[in-house]
This record gives sequence, C-alpha cells and structure tokens, in this order.
Amino acid sequence: MSAANDVTPTGAKANEATLNLTAPNGSAAPNFATRAIHAGDAGQDPHGALTAPVYMTSTFGFDSVEQGAARFAGEQQGHFYTRISNPTQDLLEQRLASLEQGEAGLATASGMGAISATLWSLLEPGDRVIADITLYGCTFAYLDHGLRKFGIEVEFVDCTDLDALKAALSDNTRVVYFETPVNPTMRLMDIAAISDLVHDCDPSIKVVVDNTYCTPALQRPLTLGADLVVHSATKYLGGHGDLVAGAVVGDAATIEQIRLVGLKDMTGAVIAPLTAFLVLRGLKTLQLRMERHSRSAQALAEQLSMQPQIKAVHYPGLSDNPYFGLCWKQMEQPGGMIAFELKGGLEAGMAFMNRLKMIKRAVSLGDAETLCQHPASMTHSTYTPEQRAEHGIAEGLIRLSVGLEGVEDIWSDLLQALEG
Repeated sequence: MSAANDVTPTGAKANEATLNLTAPNGSAAPNFATRAIHAGDAGQDPHGALTAPVYMTSTFGFDSVEQGAARFAGEQQGHFYTRISNPTQDLLEQRLASLEQGEAGLATASGMGAISATLWSLLEPGDRVIADITLYGCTFAYLDHGLRKFGIEVEFVDCTDLDALKAALSDNTRVVYFETPVNPTMRLMDIAAISDLVHDCDPSIKVVVDNTYCTPALQRPLTLGADLVVHSATKYLGGHGDLVAGAVVGDAATIEQIRLVGLKDMTGAVIAPLTAFLVLRGLKTLQLRMERHSRSAQALAEQLSMQPQIKAVHYPGLSDNPYFGLCWKQMEQPGGMIAFELKGGLEAGMAFMNRLKMIKRAVSLGDAETLCQHPASMTHSTYTPEQRAEHGIAEGLIRLSVGLEGVEDIWSDLLQALEG
C-alpha cells in the first residue's frame, strides 16, 4: 500500500493542476482553485486585511429613513438585518455561486435548513414532490413524515429508472429531488438525463440535486441541467468537522424567493457570520482536499474489494461498478465516500467497527479524520427496517468517509479490524 496515494483509476480525467499556462487573449475564466480563493467581492477593508473580516453584528444603520425604507422594499442593495443578509455571508454566497456556476447562492444554518427552506418556498398544499427511493435519513423524514402533514404529496421513485420517473410525473409535480452519489448506497443519478426528461415534460418543475458528497470540485449539477443545488456545508465545504452549515445555489430569482420566504419567514435557519467565515476558510483548500479524499478512497476501495471478508464494495471508481461510466461522465473524480458490506451481515459489521482504532466511529463525513458509521442504526434509523429493505439500505451496510490521514495508516486500521 506504500504507493496507494499514486493510484490513478482507469478513465480518470486530467487534473486541473496540470500545467497549461495559455489563456487565449486572457479570456479564460479563472480555474476552480482560483475562484475558491478569490471569487466574490470582499469589499475594501480599510486596514487592508488579506482575509475578509467577520461582521459580528445583528443589525445595520441607515444614512436616512428613506435609505432604510428602500432596503426593506428591495429597491436598494444593502444589508439591514443579519437574519436576511450579512457581508460575511454575502461573500460566501457569491463564492459558492461561482463554484457551482449558478447565478446566486444562499447560506443557511445547516444542510437541513437549506433543504427545508428551499422546499417550503417551492411547495404549497396539493403540490407533489418526486424523490429518489434512497435519501439521507433526515431528508427522508422531512419528506415522508413532515411535508405530508401539510397536504403535500410525496412519491419515492427509483430515479435511475427514467421510465418509472416519467410515469410518476403529473400535473401537480413541482419538484424532483435526488442525491448523487446517494447517501449511503453510492448509487448515481444521471443528472443530465433526468433534467432533460423532467423539463421536457414541464419546464416549471424544479430539479433539485443534493451535491454534498461531491461538492462543486467534483460535480456541478447546474451545468448539467439541474435547477437548484443544495449542500450540507458541514461536510466537505467546511471540511474540518468544526461547524454546521448549509447552502443552496441556483437562479437569482428563485434564490431570492428562498431567502425571503423559506429562510426569513418559514425556518429562520440563519447562518452565523463566524460560521460563514469558517466555510470560506474551508473553500480555499476544497479542491486539494477533494483530490486527496478521492485518491485515497480509490486505493482503499480497490483493496477492500479483494478481501475475503467483504461481500460487496460500493464505490463508483471501481471498474466493475455499474455506475463507473456515469461517474466519469459527470464527475471529475469518484469522491471520498465508500459503502461496503461484510459477509456475516450486521453482526460482522458491528464487530468490525468496534475493532477500529484510529478510524472514528462517528456520523457526518468530509472531515480530515476518517469516519465510519452504521447507517441502519445511525443516520438512516428514521427508516423502518421494511423501508430500508425497500430502499436498498442493507442492515449490514457500513459507510466510510475517507479522511486525509496517510492512506497506509487508514488501510492498516481497516485491515486489522477485518482480520479480527
């Protein structure tokens, strides 16, 4: 495993870091890494601070009553209350919009804050949401246990089956929602094919994609036809396991609606200025971290797939994975998440996890630390056992978030736990 970090999967795309110093007529847009550091208007700090300051204020003063009235009416740009906007938050939103290649962004207090603020803004009683059969547990609970109580129809459909998705579309469908890769099973959705199908049926239906697993460093759904992208910024965007935040990116009009309805009036899921500052810090190293997460995960997935104790490894970078081709069609790299099952099912999986030493038994993902968790009893316990079976979440499935440690050390811990 000494060369594991040098693994280059078959079909891997050229790394953006490959030297190409030509920009015809200076017309080329700055690359991803540059925008992750510089995108957005940080304004002119009077002290010349390199890092944009944190605006720890709840409210903002006006030069006149007329100015205050104009800002409240939306007739003049400017901040007036941090529940609506804040300069630190604004910089983060501009940067996220640039990275996702959307018109505008909105930062929220959590990923679920972003999801709920978005859907509350788009839906009314009698409307219908179509969602993929497998989702993050809290998203599933919000849709299945939450929205239904308010007269909103929810149908779960295998979105990899385009015929089934087309059959499910109806006159009152307002949103098609899915994750790719899917948490925790690692299924992939064809974003372009789904978006084309939905919009051919009804251009007003919003295709909403949870891009948490990939981040815009690896996948940009808006460029493939999706309308909105949501994130748990707690994960890879923040990247250090020290914050909780969320985001949604899309066209400016819809983002403004989500800000003024879903965020301001319906959820109040307002991001704190210091949290926005920490996400901005995380974005500066996002591309570097995602490259390392992906490279290490590829090497570990290949090793896991050869172990006799393993029943199945679900990782789109493996050449025998059913989504291998789609992975390289719409993703830059396969990402840092692996799902796998041990022979012996739940009991074997629990014994394996309890033997881990360096790797942390913890939920969340995208941290510098490698994290391992059991979806059926943890993140996806909101599903009943019958629902988990129906939605493809095996009771013995293990989810591994590959961290930034030396890949040899991660493998050593996995191997000793397997051998035990």
